[in-house]
Amino acid sequence: MTLPFYHRRAGADGDLMVKAKMKTKPEIFIEKRPSIRGGAPVIAGTGIKVLDVAIRYEVIGMTPEEIMVALPHLDLPQIHAALSYYYAHKTELDKEWKKSLRKIGRLRAAQTSILEQKLGSAKNLHR
Repeated sequence: MTLPFYHRRAGADGDLMVKAKMKTKPEIFIEKRPSIRGGAPVIAGTGIKVLDVAIRYEVIGMTPEEIMVALPHLDLPQIHAALSYYYAHKTELDKEWKKSLRKIGRLRAAQTSILEQKLGSAKNLHR
């Protein structure tokens, strides 16, 4: 969805001309609902979190085109909208990501993985 905005400039005869231009709002591609991903911002119509796209871009180093290949149900405008939303709300989303990393660390420390349980002392054979 695009929304018009107006640009004013003087015409060749000196009269003021008003010309409508179209501007895309990235927020129309992003939604937040408590029932979807706990209210985290997601790409509208999908369950893909904005943070998932941002991590692929920022941390993993994927290009938007590579993200589109990895998530083929997304198109470039959706990916760019997610990145725009991320940069507009970077502090908030980075705090959310760090919080989830801490939670994962606590869960890993509290419970042995199934693989570690099955390997038992065999996991230390090659050290």
